[in-house]
Amino acid sequence: MQGQPFDLDADPAGYRRWRDWKLRSRPADVAALKVRIADPRRPTAAERAAVIDRCRRANMAIYVLERPADKADIRALGAAFGLRRLDVNLCADGDGITSLAVCEPAHRVRAGYIPYTDRALNWHTDGYYNPPERRVRAILMHCVRQAPSGGANRLLDPELVYLLMRDESPALVRALMAPDAMTIPPNREADGRELRGATRGPVFWVDPDDGALRMRYSARGRNVVWKQDAATRAALAFLQKLWVDPHPWAYHYRLQPGEGVICNNVLHTREAFRDGETPTTRRLLYRARYLEPVVGTAPGIHAHTGRPGAAGGGNR
Repeated sequence: MQGQPFDLDADPAGYRRWRDWKLRSRPADVAALKVRIADPRRPTAAERAAVIDRCRRANMAIYVLERPADKADIRALGAAFGLRRLDVNLCADGDGITSLAVCEPAHRVRAGYIPYTDRALNWHTDGYYNPPERRVRAILMHCVRQAPSGGANRLLDPELVYLLMRDESPALVRALMAPDAMTIPPNREADGRELRGATRGPVFWVDPDDGALRMRYSARGRNVVWKQDAATRAALAFLQKLWVDPHPWAYHYRLQPGEGVICNNVLHTREAFRDGETPTTRRLLYRARYLEPVVGTAPGIHAHTGRPGAAGGGNR
């Protein structure tokens, strides 16, 4: 596609147009990400447009529901934004949506994974270990109950990370677009039984379905094997500097009950938290991972073409 902003070998004018649009259109703060939704099963046209607008400009939106929601509501809300194919991962509930809560040690499958503890989670995208045919493109995370303290998230648009890195040196981006940049070793049980094979692929990649930029990444050193060359090491050092000194473009927010994030699998962290002592005070979030992105958001295509409505509309 002529003027494709994420093609390092294309005319750089396409990138410059996209870059100008991105910096001009980026929501300034968390408040600008929020959209109120009266009924998660039937979002109005204005509510839907507002969410898509924010996802187009920031790859994420924070919705605020006006009534309590169950899993059926969350599934319907996702479908309203084109999200239907769930990534039914190892720790998902039987319906494909995961209940994120501190699990009992007796829960054999979840007990070994940090999301099911009260510990902090470092920067990552969800499903970074998935094979190409099951790459996670979107997430819906809904807060049912928040912990008495802690548990806030940092959220960062991968497109902004790409922008910062490309401005520093296109060679850094090129290194992370290599098909062998990042390898996730096999996931095995203690007895050696393999739950998932090794997966290898890029960090940044351009989605062949819509030309949008995607990212798969984990800052956890213990379960990632990086390509051993100077360019990759330089790119990783650049990212580590971002994480040590959080960039002001990262949003910091603690979801409240009835709120949620709908996003194109943005980079995120979670702070450690202190859980409640009773079932009604323990932290609970529902997480749905999807194989498709939020409908109508491919900002890399729409933004740089100058089409009307590419960066606005639907604000509430």
